[in-house]
Amino acid sequence: MNLGIEGRVALVMGASKGLGRAAAAALAREGARVAVSSRSAERIEAAAAQIAAETGAEVRGYAADTDDIDALPELVERVRSDLGPVAILVTNTGGPPLGDTFERTQWEEAYRSLVLAPMALIDAVVPAMREAGWGRIVNVTSISTWEPIPGLMLSNSHRLAAVGAFKTLSRELARDGILLNSAAPGRIATDRIASMSGTPLAELRNTPQPDIPVGRFGTPEEFGDVVAFLCSERASYVNGVNLLVDGGLTRGI
Repeated sequence: MNLGIEGRVALVMGASKGLGRAAAAALAREGARVAVSSRSAERIEAAAAQIAAETGAEVRGYAADTDDIDALPELVERVRSDLGPVAILVTNTGGPPLGDTFERTQWEEAYRSLVLAPMALIDAVVPAMREAGWGRIVNVTSISTWEPIPGLMLSNSHRLAAVGAFKTLSRELARDGILLNSAAPGRIATDRIASMSGTPLAELRNTPQPDIPVGRFGTPEEFGDVVAFLCSERASYVNGVNLLVDGGLTRGI
Protein backbone atom coordinates (compact mmCIF):
# COMPACT_ATOMS: atom_id res chain seq x y z
CA MET A 1 0.00 0.00 0.00
CA ASN A 2 1.29 3.42 -0.96
CA LEU A 3 0.84 5.62 2.10
CA GLY A 4 0.93 8.81 0.04
CA ILE A 5 3.60 10.64 2.06
CA GLU A 6 6.54 10.57 -0.35
CA GLY A 7 8.42 13.85 -0.17
CA ARG A 8 6.63 15.11 2.93
CA VAL A 9 8.78 16.36 5.80
CA ALA A 10 8.51 14.43 9.07
CA LEU A 11 9.94 15.31 12.48
CA VAL A 12 10.29 12.38 14.90
CA MET A 13 11.29 13.01 18.50
CA GLY A 14 13.22 10.53 20.65
CA ALA A 15 14.40 8.79 17.52
CA SER A 16 17.93 7.65 18.37
CA LYS A 17 16.63 4.19 19.34
CA GLY A 18 13.58 2.16 20.25
CA LEU A 19 10.08 3.17 19.22
CA GLY A 20 11.06 6.60 17.89
CA ARG A 21 13.76 5.19 15.67
CA ALA A 22 11.39 2.54 14.36
CA ALA A 23 8.77 5.17 13.52
CA ALA A 24 11.36 7.29 11.74
CA ALA A 25 12.58 4.31 9.71
CA ALA A 26 9.03 3.38 8.72
CA LEU A 27 8.36 6.93 7.51
CA ALA A 28 11.67 6.98 5.63
CA ARG A 29 10.78 3.72 3.86
CA GLU A 30 7.62 5.44 2.62
CA GLY A 31 9.68 8.20 1.03
CA ALA A 32 9.27 10.91 3.65
CA ARG A 33 12.14 13.32 4.26
CA VAL A 34 12.81 12.66 7.92
CA ALA A 35 14.26 14.82 10.66
CA VAL A 36 15.14 12.77 13.73
CA SER A 37 15.86 14.28 17.11
CA SER A 38 17.14 13.26 20.54
CA ARG A 39 19.24 14.72 23.35
CA SER A 40 22.56 13.24 22.21
CA ALA A 41 24.05 14.76 19.03
CA GLU A 42 26.33 11.75 18.61
CA ARG A 43 23.57 9.15 18.92
CA ILE A 44 21.08 10.97 16.72
CA GLU A 45 23.63 11.57 13.96
CA ALA A 46 24.49 7.87 14.02
CA ALA A 47 20.81 6.90 13.92
CA ALA A 48 20.13 9.30 11.03
CA ALA A 49 23.03 7.88 9.01
CA GLN A 50 21.94 4.31 9.66
CA ILE A 51 18.28 4.93 8.74
CA ALA A 52 19.37 6.75 5.57
CA ALA A 53 21.62 3.84 4.61
CA GLU A 54 18.85 1.30 5.24
CA THR A 55 16.10 3.16 3.39
CA GLY A 56 17.80 5.37 0.83
CA ALA A 57 15.79 8.32 2.16
CA GLU A 58 16.95 11.76 3.20
CA VAL A 59 17.34 11.66 6.98
CA ARG A 60 18.91 14.38 9.14
CA GLY A 61 19.73 14.36 12.83
CA TYR A 62 19.06 17.21 15.26
CA ALA A 63 20.11 17.39 18.89
CA ALA A 64 17.31 18.78 21.05
CA ASP A 65 16.26 18.32 24.65
CA THR A 66 12.50 18.22 25.17
CA ASP A 67 13.05 19.40 28.74
CA ASP A 68 14.05 22.75 27.20
CA ILE A 69 10.57 23.60 26.01
CA ASP A 70 11.45 27.14 24.94
CA ALA A 71 14.00 25.76 22.45
CA LEU A 72 11.55 23.45 20.63
CA PRO A 73 10.20 26.11 18.23
CA GLU A 74 13.81 26.70 17.18
CA LEU A 75 14.14 22.98 16.38
CA VAL A 76 11.07 23.17 14.15
CA GLU A 77 12.52 26.24 12.41
CA ARG A 78 15.85 24.46 11.83
CA VAL A 79 14.02 21.56 10.21
CA ARG A 80 11.98 23.96 8.05
CA SER A 81 15.16 25.71 6.92
CA ASP A 82 16.91 22.45 6.01
CA LEU A 83 14.10 20.27 4.68
CA GLY A 84 10.93 22.34 4.43
CA PRO A 85 7.82 22.84 6.59
CA VAL A 86 7.00 19.95 8.91
CA ALA A 87 3.97 18.05 7.61
CA ILE A 88 4.28 15.05 9.96
CA LEU A 89 5.13 15.24 13.66
CA VAL A 90 5.71 12.29 15.97
CA THR A 91 5.89 13.43 19.59
CA ASN A 92 7.79 10.67 21.35
CA THR A 93 9.11 12.35 24.50
CA GLY A 94 10.14 9.39 26.63
CA GLY A 95 9.06 7.85 29.91
CA PRO A 96 9.22 9.25 33.44
CA PRO A 97 10.94 7.48 36.36
CA LEU A 98 9.51 4.26 37.75
CA GLY A 99 7.71 4.11 41.06
CA ASP A 100 4.74 5.63 42.82
CA THR A 101 5.96 8.97 44.05
CA PHE A 102 4.59 12.11 45.65
CA GLU A 103 7.79 14.04 44.91
CA ARG A 104 6.60 17.31 43.37
CA THR A 105 9.74 17.83 41.29
CA GLN A 106 9.26 14.50 39.53
CA TRP A 107 5.61 15.30 38.83
CA GLU A 108 6.59 18.65 37.33
CA GLU A 109 9.32 17.05 35.20
CA ALA A 110 6.93 14.38 33.93
CA TYR A 111 4.35 17.04 33.06
CA ARG A 112 6.92 19.05 31.12
CA SER A 113 8.08 15.99 29.19
CA LEU A 114 4.78 14.25 28.47
CA VAL A 115 2.38 17.20 28.15
CA LEU A 116 4.07 20.58 27.74
CA ALA A 117 6.75 19.44 25.26
CA PRO A 118 4.27 17.87 22.81
CA MET A 119 2.05 20.95 23.06
CA ALA A 120 5.00 23.26 22.32
CA LEU A 121 5.92 21.20 19.26
CA ILE A 122 2.32 21.20 18.03
CA ASP A 123 2.10 24.95 18.47
CA ALA A 124 5.23 25.34 16.37
CA VAL A 125 4.18 23.10 13.45
CA VAL A 126 0.47 23.88 13.14
CA PRO A 127 0.77 27.24 11.28
CA ALA A 128 2.57 25.64 8.32
CA MET A 129 0.20 22.66 8.35
CA ARG A 130 -2.77 25.02 8.28
CA GLU A 131 -1.27 26.90 5.36
CA ALA A 132 -0.74 23.64 3.47
CA GLY A 133 -4.16 22.26 4.43
CA TRP A 134 -2.57 18.97 5.50
CA GLY A 135 -0.87 17.63 8.60
CA ARG A 136 -0.45 14.52 10.70
CA ILE A 137 0.51 14.54 14.39
CA VAL A 138 0.96 11.32 16.36
CA ASN A 139 1.87 10.99 20.03
CA VAL A 140 3.47 7.87 21.49
CA THR A 141 1.55 6.98 24.64
CA SER A 142 1.28 3.63 26.47
CA ILE A 143 -1.21 0.94 27.41
CA SER A 144 -1.16 2.74 30.77
CA THR A 145 -3.62 5.17 29.16
CA TRP A 146 -6.09 2.26 28.94
CA GLU A 147 -5.20 0.32 32.09
CA PRO A 148 -2.98 1.89 34.78
CA ILE A 149 0.26 -0.05 35.27
CA PRO A 150 1.35 -0.68 38.87
CA GLY A 151 4.46 1.27 39.80
CA LEU A 152 4.09 3.78 36.94
CA MET A 153 2.00 6.50 38.55
CA LEU A 154 3.71 9.36 36.68
CA SER A 155 3.17 7.69 33.31
CA ASN A 156 -0.38 6.63 34.18
CA SER A 157 -1.26 10.23 35.07
CA HIS A 158 0.52 12.44 32.58
CA ARG A 159 0.08 10.30 29.49
CA LEU A 160 -3.67 10.46 30.10
CA ALA A 161 -3.39 14.25 30.18
CA ALA A 162 -1.70 14.16 26.79
CA VAL A 163 -4.42 11.88 25.39
CA GLY A 164 -7.03 14.37 26.59
CA ALA A 165 -5.18 17.27 24.98
CA PHE A 166 -4.83 15.39 21.68
CA LYS A 167 -8.52 14.47 21.69
CA THR A 168 -9.46 18.11 22.25
CA LEU A 169 -7.13 19.42 19.55
CA SER A 170 -8.22 16.74 17.09
CA ARG A 171 -11.67 18.32 17.02
CA GLU A 172 -10.32 21.83 16.59
CA LEU A 173 -7.77 21.14 13.85
CA ALA A 174 -9.45 18.52 11.66
CA ARG A 175 -11.19 21.09 9.47
CA ASP A 176 -7.77 22.50 8.63
CA GLY A 177 -6.74 19.09 7.30
CA ILE A 178 -4.66 18.32 10.41
CA LEU A 179 -5.32 14.97 12.09
CA LEU A 180 -4.10 14.10 15.58
CA ASN A 181 -3.88 10.57 16.94
CA SER A 182 -1.98 8.59 19.54
CA ALA A 183 -0.41 5.13 19.45
CA ALA A 184 -0.33 3.16 22.69
CA PRO A 185 2.37 0.46 22.72
CA GLY A 186 2.12 -2.56 24.96
CA ARG A 187 5.06 -4.84 25.60
CA ILE A 188 7.50 -4.00 22.83
CA ALA A 189 11.01 -5.47 22.92
CA THR A 190 13.11 -2.32 23.29
CA ASP A 191 16.27 -1.52 25.21
CA ARG A 192 14.20 0.42 27.76
CA ILE A 193 11.91 -2.53 28.48
CA ALA A 194 14.90 -4.87 28.66
CA SER A 195 16.57 -2.56 31.16
CA MET A 196 13.41 -2.26 33.26
CA SER A 197 12.95 -6.02 33.36
CA GLY A 198 16.61 -6.88 33.86
CA THR A 199 16.48 -9.23 30.86
CA PRO A 200 18.87 -9.04 27.89
CA LEU A 201 17.10 -7.74 24.78
CA ALA A 202 17.79 -10.85 22.68
CA GLU A 203 16.36 -13.06 25.42
CA LEU A 204 13.39 -10.77 25.87
CA ARG A 205 12.42 -11.10 22.21
CA ASN A 206 12.34 -14.89 22.50
CA THR A 207 10.58 -15.13 25.86
CA PRO A 208 7.02 -16.52 25.53
CA GLN A 209 4.31 -14.22 26.89
CA PRO A 210 1.32 -16.40 27.76
CA ASP A 211 -0.80 -13.45 28.97
CA ILE A 212 -0.48 -11.71 25.58
CA PRO A 213 -2.91 -13.31 23.11
CA VAL A 214 -0.33 -13.32 20.30
CA GLY A 215 2.09 -14.99 22.72
CA ARG A 216 5.14 -12.73 22.41
CA PHE A 217 6.59 -9.27 22.72
CA GLY A 218 6.03 -6.90 19.82
CA THR A 219 8.89 -5.52 17.76
CA PRO A 220 9.71 -1.83 17.34
CA GLU A 221 9.21 -2.29 13.60
CA GLU A 222 5.64 -3.46 14.10
CA PHE A 223 4.92 -0.39 16.18
CA GLY A 224 6.70 1.91 13.71
CA ASP A 225 4.53 0.65 10.86
CA VAL A 226 1.37 1.56 12.80
CA VAL A 227 2.69 5.06 13.44
CA ALA A 228 3.55 5.45 9.75
CA PHE A 229 0.00 4.51 8.80
CA LEU A 230 -1.47 7.05 11.21
CA CYS A 231 0.82 9.65 9.62
CA SER A 232 -0.31 8.78 6.12
CA GLU A 233 -2.75 9.96 3.50
CA ARG A 234 -4.47 6.57 3.82
CA ALA A 235 -5.44 7.38 7.42
CA SER A 236 -7.48 10.38 6.26
CA TYR A 237 -10.57 9.37 8.27
CA VAL A 238 -8.77 8.41 11.48
CA ASN A 239 -8.76 11.26 13.97
CA GLY A 240 -8.65 11.58 17.75
CA VAL A 241 -7.93 7.92 18.53
CA ASN A 242 -5.51 6.39 21.03
CA LEU A 243 -4.73 3.18 19.15
CA LEU A 244 -3.57 0.12 21.09
CA VAL A 245 -0.58 -1.71 19.64
CA ASP A 246 -0.33 -4.47 22.23
CA GLY A 247 -1.03 -7.87 20.68
CA GLY A 248 -4.39 -7.97 22.48
CA LEU A 249 -2.91 -7.62 25.98
CA THR A 250 -5.27 -4.89 27.22
CA ARG A 251 -8.54 -6.32 28.47
CA GLY A 252 -10.58 -3.13 28.46
CA ILE A 253 -13.16 -2.63 25.73
